[in-house]
Amino acid sequence: MKNKILIIDDEQSIRLLLENFLSKNYDVICKSDGMEALEWLEGNLPDLIICDLQMPNMDGYVFLEKVRQRGFTKHTPIIMLSGVETSKERVKCYRIGAQDFLAKPFNPEELGELIRKNLHPIHYAVEW
Repeated sequence: MKNKILIIDDEQSIRLLLENFLSKNYDVICKSDGMEALEWLEGNLPDLIICDLQMPNMDGYVFLEKVRQRGFTKHTPIIMLSGVETSKERVKCYRIGAQDFLAKPFNPEELGELIRKNLHPIHYAVEW
């Protein structure tokens, strides 16, 4: 059974790019903003979430805080994506509970490695 990844981004091109890249190895669900994603999370549990930082209706910071306050998603790994990449944003995301942060435009291979690292942290390294 494939791992389930929830993608949240208001840019349709990013959602399509991620869905195309990831759907070979994962079940991919796409939502266009944090509110829509929280509604979906009411009855579903992904193995990992990839979330944009700057979105209308509910930005990535608020979404991240709400996910961390929920029982079922409290420990779900979250990778934040952002077109604004400064140390301040990165640190704020880590403090709220993000596992990783990737700046747009991003290298799909790097995202793939971050996903593997977060889904299988103990078995990630090929050699020790």
